[in-house]
Amino acid sequence: FPSVKSREEGFFYGHPQNRFWKVLAAIFNENIPQTIQEKKEFLLNNKVAVWDVIHSCEITGSSDSSIKNVEVNDLTRIVKTFKMSEEDIKQIFANGKKAYSLYNKYMKQIVMKEAICLPSTSPANAAWNIDRLVEAWKIINE
Repeated sequence: FPSVKSREEGFFYGHPQNRFWKVLAAIFNENIPQTIQEKKEFLLNNKVAVWDVIHSCEITGSSDSSIKNVEVNDLTRIVKTFKMSEEDIKQIFANGKKAYSLYNKYMKQIVMKEAICLPSTSPANAAWNIDRLVEAWKIINE
């Protein structure tokens, strides 16, 4: 579920300390997108879709451990849309263990695709510096 800052901004990974956009920019050898429009164009140009497993929940601040009363997003809409087009979803990646566990709990049996758990780009994941994150995340561009 998005951080407080991302919810305020109205787009994914809006907290300036989150390393998501820096990691993706490094992987795709592009400038770090700054505006929401630049981020949307970046994702489209690199054929990356971003979506939350959780549509709504009760959460304290941005703390994943406080998440309860989860209502999930319907990811089948996205999967069906791509299956009807010429491009299929090649892989689903989860940004961190919480997203991975929520995907497996709520969506895996519906979407029928395995997810790969990547280390979280959150600043709370201090054990992973930017270089280690980029190395682990390179799999999304293979």
